Amino acid sequence: QVQLVESGGGLVQAGGSLRLSCAASGRTVSNYRMGWFRQGPGKEREFVGGSNGIRTDYADSVKGRFTISRDNAKNTMYLQMNSLKPEDTAVYYCAGSRFGGVSANAGSYEYWGQGTQVTVSS
Repeated sequence: QVQLVESGGGLVQAGGSLRLSCAASGRTVSNYRMGWFRQGPGKEREFVGGSNGIRTDYADSVKGRFTISRDNAKNTMYLQMNSLKPEDTAVYYCAGSRFGGVSANAGSYEYWGQGTQVTVSS
């Protein structure tokens, strides 16, 4: 089993930055495909970006502003979020799976964290 724990959320003004972390335990996830998703108030969960260690994809809404990185030595994935907008306000989740390529399909991920709240004020 893999446990995922997100951290780094908080309140930030529009235009600001935050870095989220997703720490994995239980197994080494360096070969896993990992993803970030978010769910805003009254919205469905949506794909933010994902990485399989070789390829990284992003949703159009965050391209050029968000960057995913991975530190295999720490078994941790990061989401650097710059130029934040109020519409980025959401609970952010990390997810992982042993199989498959980078995917925007939330149902294809095996493991999920509990989420961390990001609030961007205007």
